Amino acid sequence: MSALPTLFISHGAPNLVLHASPARAFLEQFGEMLKAEYGTPKAILVATAHYETGVPMITADAKPTMIYDFSGFEPELYRWRYDAPGAPALAHRAAGLLGEAGFKAQPVNGRGLDHGTWVPLSLLYPAADIPVAQISVQPGRDGRHHLLMGRALEALRHEGVLIVGSGSLTHNLQAYFRGGYAPDAEAPSWVVEFADWVREKCEAGEADAIADYATLAPHVHENHPSPEHFLPLPVAFGAAGPDARGERVHSSSQNGVLTMDAYAFH
Repeated sequence: MSALPTLFISHGAPNLVLHASPARAFLEQFGEMLKAEYGTPKAILVATAHYETGVPMITADAKPTMIYDFSGFEPELYRWRYDAPGAPALAHRAAGLLGEAGFKAQPVNGRGLDHGTWVPLSLLYPAADIPVAQISVQPGRDGRHHLLMGRALEALRHEGVLIVGSGSLTHNLQAYFRGGYAPDAEAPSWVVEFADWVREKCEAGEADAIADYATLAPHVHENHPSPEHFLPLPVAFGAAGPDARGERVHSSSQNGVLTMDAYAFH
């Protein structure tokens, strides 16, 4: 099997799994494409925006539970199951690689799958038969920290592990809920300019620029008032290797301000 690409997925709201949308259709089709081209991964490691810690933590439960880390959505979402097995061996392998690179990483038990993981995986790999572990992001650290964290994990993609960064290319929830944007609204210029900058840097292989996005990218604060939904992207970029380039494999938006772009890094 060829070395897997690494992915950055904009996971959207939890009810992405319930309603038709361009992003949902993309994820369903993309999972089939990945299987056809690369085969079934041995395991999946997800850097999720909804797992925030001070140092990298990797979930190591053999049978992870579900976390419904949201409120106000459809009742069926609170009954949703994604009963994939856990990946304790992967968690310990990842912690070891990170430790060799100087990170104070550790496996952890007792934390279930959050919606940053089970929403995209429910669409990419609905059979829930591939072992899954999650790795946390550190919002108190910068993009370079996360790029280097990804670089430390690069070996995993050559061992049959699919590394996924799950966040959102833009994530200003105040603008989403209070901005008066219709569901099919066009993205405002401050969203478009940020998304275009990310695409330019990813496609050019400029990982250092992505690592320094907080000072280089236009309209950073407007698109990411807090960083946790962007940080999975430099993790994915870094895990693809030092010469990687990104390919934007999907682009759409919700209410104009939440960009649902996805990238594959090779």
